[in-house]
Amino acid sequence: MKKITNFGIFTILLVSSLTIMVGTVIAPALSGIVEHRNLGFSPSWLITLPSLGVVLFAPLIGRLLPKLGSLKLLSLGLVPYAILGVIGAFISNDYILILDRILLGGATVAVQVSITGYIADCFTGETRMKMIAWQGMAIELGGVVFLAIGGILGEINWQFPFYIYLIALLCLVFVLKTLPKPEITSSTEKITTETPKTNKNRVKLIFIASLLAMMLFFVGFVTLPLYLPQTFEFTESVTGYFMASISLVAIITASQMPRMVKLLGDGKTLVFGFLFFMLGYLVLATTASIPFLVLTVIFIGVGFGFTIPLLNHMMVEASTAKTQGKNLGLFSMGVFGGQFLSTFIEYVSHDYKAIYAVAVGLALIIASAMLFMFINVTKK
Repeated sequence: MKKITNFGIFTILLVSSLTIMVGTVIAPALSGIVEHRNLGFSPSWLITLPSLGVVLFAPLIGRLLPKLGSLKLLSLGLVPYAILGVIGAFISNDYILILDRILLGGATVAVQVSITGYIADCFTGETRMKMIAWQGMAIELGGVVFLAIGGILGEINWQFPFYIYLIALLCLVFVLKTLPKPEITSSTEKITTETPKTNKNRVKLIFIASLLAMMLFFVGFVTLPLYLPQTFEFTESVTGYFMASISLVAIITASQMPRMVKLLGDGKTLVFGFLFFMLGYLVLATTASIPFLVLTVIFIGVGFGFTIPLLNHMMVEASTAKTQGKNLGLFSMGVFGGQFLSTFIEYVSHDYKAIYAVAVGLALIIASAMLFMFINVTKK
């Protein structure tokens, strides 16, 4: 295989950023969408319905990965991603719009599974962990850039943020021009001293942790676009900047994640991530002061940086060449299933502080459970 150039690595990271963009790019303009569209369903579904699509299509995509290969599957996912994303601005029928957002999730999981599979095929050891960490940083950097742009465009016109999905076509050009075909050999088969049962239990635990981590993270993304304008009179652009700053902290944290793993181990690092989620929502639940919102940005950003990128790497490491497609599909189901579950936090109460208080309790319970379960799996 030809050596991957720096432009090729940039392409990998740019494509990776599309996964967070799928729901969040229109989040800052959600209030404007509500104003101009008479939706017959909760507006937050526009953000989380693609997540349901990921859950529904992930098993199929996981089986397609070893058959088509990572590059071909990636190319096949980018085109419908762009088309299904942008036409959402022009669909007036609720049922067709719901279907469009679900199908967009199917294209998204094809992109996510294939680009992570490509990283697993082309990198090994510490280099692979570094690339996974960079991938996590790229995902959140995409959140910073696309949230900010989405907020600015949303102030001009509520439909404009949907055009950002067309960047997937640019990604396709870069993929075809810069990424060499990976050589799949027997050397890509992961050598592990774990028993099949122990490894299977670890995969299940990673799946559960990814689902719960993303659920907690996205509680903020489905509530803040409405909570911040109501409570602090934030505009769409300011809301976008605020949410983008969470992603910025997550980028910095993800860059330090490998060091934390070396120092504490993956299980304890993960538990710290859930505890930071708890602190972030504790601030929102107990205060309505703008200066304290800075703490929320820091805590939730750190929570993401110590959970999702780490869990992604853990899933890759727990996979063999034979199980890679299935396990990466399972990871996608966990991540986006968590996004979809976050929608239902709105049914807890009409009081956002009560919602954030529930998130605090959930984060503490999950952190305690994860500590116990990872210790238990490690001992077996």
